[in-house]
Amino acid sequence: MTFERTNIASMEGYVPGEQPKGKAVIKLNTNENPYPASPEVAATLANIKVEELRRYPQALAEDFRQIAAQLHQISETNIIPTNGGDELLRLALTTFVEAGDNVVITQPSYSLYPVLADVQNCNIVEVPLQDDWGMPVDFISTLNQSQAKMCILVNPHAPTGVLLDTNYIKKLAENFDGVLVVDEAYVDFVDPTQSYNCVPLIDSHNNILILRTLSKGYSLAGLRFGYGIANESLANPMMFKTRDSYNTDHIAQKLACAALQSQEYAQANWKSIRQSRAALTDSLNELGLITTPSQTNFVLCQVPDSFGAAELYQALKKRGILVRYFQQQRLEDKLRISIGSEEENITILAALQEILAG
Repeated sequence: MTFERTNIASMEGYVPGEQPKGKAVIKLNTNENPYPASPEVAATLANIKVEELRRYPQALAEDFRQIAAQLHQISETNIIPTNGGDELLRLALTTFVEAGDNVVITQPSYSLYPVLADVQNCNIVEVPLQDDWGMPVDFISTLNQSQAKMCILVNPHAPTGVLLDTNYIKKLAENFDGVLVVDEAYVDFVDPTQSYNCVPLIDSHNNILILRTLSKGYSLAGLRFGYGIANESLANPMMFKTRDSYNTDHIAQKLACAALQSQEYAQANWKSIRQSRAALTDSLNELGLITTPSQTNFVLCQVPDSFGAAELYQALKKRGILVRYFQQQRLEDKLRISIGSEEENITILAALQEILAG
């Protein structure tokens, strides 16, 4: 006997990347930042008093909203603080999508999207990307024909690292009647020469919801803090109706504020990661592991048929190096490698050279 709802009983849950115990493992499988959070974050954590925890946190995270609004040059009413970016995704589906409605994503994409859609009992419509991982030329017409209530695009894309430009997002929002969720979990690692910035679009497009997270760019994956950026008409139902009460805790709010105020430190780290990404990409290509040009803190590389991606994944794991292998359509011959520290990048390249030569 089961007490689960029918759709919950039949669904499969999200499978996260492996989180090993101990420090001996080189962990390049979950796109974590190789650098620690800023000294300002460390100092803020050290100064938090235990007695402060007996009271509830700011219900609306007002301090964080003010700092985030100043950073993005928008109003506090455009900011929705959440318990990680994943809570924002769940909030969006809960608020704007009925059971039985269609939600469009690309294939491949972030594997949590279908899981959250299953929880809401709505239908996922997967639209395959082109062979070069570009968007289908008829995506807008496909989107409208599906009568979808929501479209979720991760940009830069995961797991490929490909970036859609701002004009494409603008055109998509203008020609779609539903909510366009732009998951910008990796946006901090985009090359500044790309001039990518979708935040100003919320003033003229009330159907764009932008997801931001402190997990990647600010080295706070263990904190679980994210936020949404949207037109006030889109933000208010999530902020004042469907959001959990006190959804972000006192410590998380304090550290999130300190992180956003550490822009000089964060931007220096982003620059270092972009440089490491370029060097790692060149080295992988030289080894015959051809990579997709990436604007994220990871690279997706194709493993030669003569070896096999699953075999290479296991060979690295035996050497204490974790990368991500997706046993799913179109990704069976590829590995995703997070950008590590300089030492970690050198170590994995040496291991790959040894394995492939042997």
